Amino acid sequence: MIHQAALPSPYRFHRGGEIISGQIAYETWGALNHTKSNSILIFTGLSPSAHAASSAPNRDIGWWEQLIGKGSALDTNHFHVICVNSLGSCFGSSGPASIDPVTGTQYGNAFPAVSIEDIAAGGIAVLDHLGIERASLVIGPSLGGSAVLAFAALHPGRARRLISISGTMAASAHAIALRSIQREAVQNDPVNGLRLARKLGTVTYRSAAELSARFGRAASNSGQDFAIQDYLDQQADKFSKTFDPDSYLKLSRAIDLFDLSAHGDPTTLLQRAGLESALVIGVEQDSLFTIDEQTRIAAALRAAGIPSQLERVDSLAGHDAFLADQPLFAAIIARWLRDS
Repeated sequence: MIHQAALPSPYRFHRGGEIISGQIAYETWGALNHTKSNSILIFTGLSPSAHAASSAPNRDIGWWEQLIGKGSALDTNHFHVICVNSLGSCFGSSGPASIDPVTGTQYGNAFPAVSIEDIAAGGIAVLDHLGIERASLVIGPSLGGSAVLAFAALHPGRARRLISISGTMAASAHAIALRSIQREAVQNDPVNGLRLARKLGTVTYRSAAELSARFGRAASNSGQDFAIQDYLDQQADKFSKTFDPDSYLKLSRAIDLFDLSAHGDPTTLLQRAGLESALVIGVEQDSLFTIDEQTRIAAALRAAGIPSQLERVDSLAGHDAFLADQPLFAAIIARWLRDS
């Protein structure tokens, strides 16, 4: 069930601009204990909603279904799990598709530039709304992996532990180049451009070896040349029908503009975070948020004096492994939570 937490009003964005009556959408699983010390805060990748797992109010399968629930890695017998929809998204949080209370019309591209710092602030708004001073764990994959770093560094003492999955402290030139092409396609033609952006994104999210193993040179069933083209069309159709083009532009650019070092030396920032331990998970076959980037995150955490573990995962799913190989990630996370 979707809940809403209010942002400070007006909310002033990290890169300028403001909105009034802003909201952050979130869902929860499990019960908050009497000391409000057992919460896990999840930040998502670029496109997911806050519906990370099914629940009694909403039986639909969530995007992280195999990690959340009774006896799962994020065990709701013990933890109160919260997933936030990013500020700027189109699944309940304030974003370009929302109505501007000043004009009575959708913000559209007039919505202020969104940053990873703003997304982290949205998590703070949810914790404040629930009266939670400190999360037991803050965790996120992809864009969310960067958001947890911003959360810890810029809001000291608000999380006890951290798990960053396939994130980055600053996007690489390679990743920026790919996303800039995607955004150019969307800017030139929002509907067809969003389809093209998703196709390109799908190719970068998966490894070449995985696509070869799944599709090879198999023939198309739709009159095209190859089955891989059918798959890309399916992904593009689904995404273009559910995601807002302006939200895509805002969130894609937020990833590129994020640089933790813009706030100071990352080691110094993380020293102030108050973290007791951290886990960084990277995928060897990830060409978008590379294993080297995960190594640098773990090194910065260790340099800050935080007991930190780096898990290097082998998965042909590449960047999408945190979605496609959920049991593998669940086992790593469950073991670390048990021992940390």
